Amino acid sequence: MPTGPSGRAEAGPRLPRPRGVLSAAVVAYLTGNRTRLPSDDDVHRADPFGDDLQLLMYVLYETHYRGFASVDEELEWDPAVLAVRSAAERHFLDAVRAQTSGDADVAKAVEPLLVEPVGDDGTSVSHHLLQEASLWQLREYAALRSLYHLKEADPHLWVVPRLQGRAKAAMVAIEYDEFGAGRAEDVHARLFADLMADLSLNTAYGAYVDAAPSEALATVNLMSLFGLHRSLRGALVGHFAAVEITSSPGSRRLAQALRRAGAGPAAQRFYTEHVEADAVHEQIVRREVIGGLLEDEPWLAADIVLGIEATELLENRLAAHLLTSWREGRTALREPLKPAASPLPAAAGS
Repeated sequence: MPTGPSGRAEAGPRLPRPRGVLSAAVVAYLTGNRTRLPSDDDVHRADPFGDDLQLLMYVLYETHYRGFASVDEELEWDPAVLAVRSAAERHFLDAVRAQTSGDADVAKAVEPLLVEPVGDDGTSVSHHLLQEASLWQLREYAALRSLYHLKEADPHLWVVPRLQGRAKAAMVAIEYDEFGAGRAEDVHARLFADLMADLSLNTAYGAYVDAAPSEALATVNLMSLFGLHRSLRGALVGHFAAVEITSSPGSRRLAQALRRAGAGPAAQRFYTEHVEADAVHEQIVRREVIGGLLEDEPWLAADIVLGIEATELLENRLAAHLLTSWREGRTALREPLKPAASPLPAAAGS
């Protein structure tokens, strides 16, 4: 991203609209209004899963990715900003830990991830989308997932310099695939942008932050939280394992749902690519990344479990929000999407 003489960013995503006093203070600070930033007490009075705190965290984390237009890049390491982020992280992580087991049995935590449910138990977004094949729901789902998939693999890459031996080699091998195996057109973030274009969605990075509910922001913030802290490297590996192990069957259903809804090959390709790739990655993650990390640092077992359970916790919260909204016939977004420029054919039976 180019910057002016003072380090001010001249291009990039725009800052999202604040959702409360905490995020408003942070946005104002980043844009040059040196207003009072939230105190630790202010942060700890907020709902750890609510819109205001989750947007605050998302905005501060994005300064470590692509930043924002008109925000000085030097603010990435501003001590006052980092203090606010640290308070928010502690509050969020404490809330997550309170709803996870604290167990250290990695095999026990991984085992349920390997079992594909016989049928839909009413809590699976991919099952719902496959059965309903409603185009407007598929578009909403893609818009929300763009917050992660347009930077897919970036948060997990932070763990590489913190690993060694088998775990590092295996992690790099998987990340190489995620980044297109050296081909820009095959980078998974690029494939997701192609999917979005096929669904007449805005492919700009961060385009749907304002539309995303707190449940969606939290799933992305969790990755950044784990990725930015060396002390949470085990949790990031656990998160990575949860994503890779469960990805293949869900991707198969989503590819089928897009096909039934009449989406084009670009929309389908992102998920069909993940069906085969993640089936292979699942084996490497379990045997080499987790196995190698536990061989080198067995004391990180509880953190790996935390990463797995925290991922499940926040994904379940997002799924509940999506399914409740959709079953009531209303948008799951904070603001509705613009209609598709060229409506796709209605799915059979829809």
